[in-house]
Amino acid sequence: MKTKTVDDTEIKLKGIEALNKTLGPTAALRFLTLLHHKPTDYVKISRRLYAGQTVEDIFERAKKHWKK
Repeated sequence: MKTKTVDDTEIKLKGIEALNKTLGPTAALRFLTLLHHKPTDYVKISRRLYAGQTVEDIFERAKKHWKK
C-alpha cells in the first residue's frame, strides 16, 4: 500500500479549511489566534479558501450568517 506524504503546509491548509467549514471564517480565525501568536499569511489562506468563488457567491453565503 502506497501512502502519500503530506508536507506541513498542506496539513495546515487542510486544517484551516476544515475549521472554516465547521466553524465559519470568523470563528475559525478566532480559534487560530487563540492557539498561537505567530504571524499567519491570511491573504494566502483566503485565496485558497475562496478560489473559484465569485464575490456574489461569498456574499450570498455571508448573508446566511448575518443576524437580523
